[in-house]
Amino acid sequence: MQHTDYMKRAIELAVKARGWTSPNPMVGAVIVKDGQIIGEGYHERYGQLHAERNALAACTQSPEGAVVYVTLEPCCHYGKTPPCTEALIEAKVSRVVIGSRDPNPKVSGKGAAVLREAGIEVTEDFLRSECDEINPVFFHYITTGQPYVALKYAMTADGKIAAHTGKSQWITGEEARNHVHRLRHCYSGIMAGIGTVLADDPMLNCRLENGRSPVRIVCDSKLRIPENSRLCQTAREIPLIVACVHADPEKKKRLQALGAEVVEVPGRDDRVDINRLMEILGQKGIDSVLVEGGASLNYSVMDAGAVKKCYVYIGAKIFGGETAKSPVGGQGCDSPQSAVQLTSPEVHTFGEDILLEYEVKKGVMPCSPES
Repeated sequence: MQHTDYMKRAIELAVKARGWTSPNPMVGAVIVKDGQIIGEGYHERYGQLHAERNALAACTQSPEGAVVYVTLEPCCHYGKTPPCTEALIEAKVSRVVIGSRDPNPKVSGKGAAVLREAGIEVTEDFLRSECDEINPVFFHYITTGQPYVALKYAMTADGKIAAHTGKSQWITGEEARNHVHRLRHCYSGIMAGIGTVLADDPMLNCRLENGRSPVRIVCDSKLRIPENSRLCQTAREIPLIVACVHADPEKKKRLQALGAEVVEVPGRDDRVDINRLMEILGQKGIDSVLVEGGASLNYSVMDAGAVKKCYVYIGAKIFGGETAKSPVGGQGCDSPQSAVQLTSPEVHTFGEDILLEYEVKKGVMPCSPES
């Protein structure tokens, strides 16, 4: 195996923990001695041992003099677990090859410096772009303190999210819908608007056999959410946050008694201020949010400039209808030049359906009273 193969193996290990490490990053480590892998590991779940310590524990022989390939700069501070630099120094490894640099102020550059001071050779930025690609959520959250926001919607081949009657189930097939549950497993929070809750009474949970359900978040400016809704009735099993501008004290108490958390957020045109809500969610340790709203909420998060990624599912159907809704409501942009710009497209197929995956390049839609 070549040096690149060892780091690629570390990346493969890291992503096995997708959905389980937040708000920590996904990290993998491979330990090589005399051209052979003698140990490997990854950060499996938040609060558990980091990749380097798991790899050292798995070694089939002494790691003294070995080379360690790790996808992210080793930590050098005490958190939920002891510093990984300490373990590497105690193991007397000879060299550490690092992929991504850690932007966490507690680590940034310090982990590599500690290793060098101990006489360990350090190589940085090895396959850095490939390593960076697995942790966009962590990098965004640790540098901004706010969740990484992804917008997901399903539309027909003619761009409709529902028929003119309002009926929308189902636009895509079962295979595409199963993929949505894999997305839900990967994000810390899932957000819907009160319109979606009133129309569909969704659960917003992850239905994978070994999946993790995200925190459910409802934007509900006037606190209209029904107490008998499935979200409220399951709030003790799966966390529910209801974000409002105006909260009736008695209803707030009743919702809290059901296990829901009611958060009052400053209003923007009598609507929940999305940017302020993201700050609050970030303070609660929610590092990522998957938005599964209707046209109004989709516009609101776009208008706020909060969206970093888009998942666009296209069902193999045509609805037609001048009054049938499109995925993003509001006033919309004034011209193609002022549109939100997308980049880095990826195309996936699920049976007859298509998923377009984009990064958001730049742009904020003009504010509209709708949403």
